[in-house]
Amino acid sequence: QVQLVESGGGSVQAGGSLRLSCVASGYTVNSYCMGWFRQAPGKEREGVARIDRYGVTCYADSVKGRFTISKDNAKNTLYLQMNSLKPEDTAVYYCAGTGIWSCRRDADFGYWGQGTQVTVSS
Repeated sequence: QVQLVESGGGSVQAGGSLRLSCVASGYTVNSYCMGWFRQAPGKEREGVARIDRYGVTCYADSVKGRFTISKDNAKNTLYLQMNSLKPEDTAVYYCAGTGIWSCRRDADFGYWGQGTQVTVSS
């Protein structure tokens, strides 16, 4: 049974930083494309960042240069380092995994965590 458990959310002032973690069980972080998504109140869920089996990353334009996705294979954990946070980054952040090595479509993400709230105040 696959479980993805996020942590690290919280409240921070604009310009601050947070690091989200996603610990996987029943799933090997190193084998598949994984990503972070977010959903703000009243808005659709959007992809933030993703990383494939070989460490190739891609980011939404809104977070490029500020967020970094990474993984620790030994800890079987996915991370999202978020710097220079803005109020518009406020959302519930979700860790997600696929069953394939490459990152192609949002529809490939079939495993989801419960989400962690990130609130950025101005």
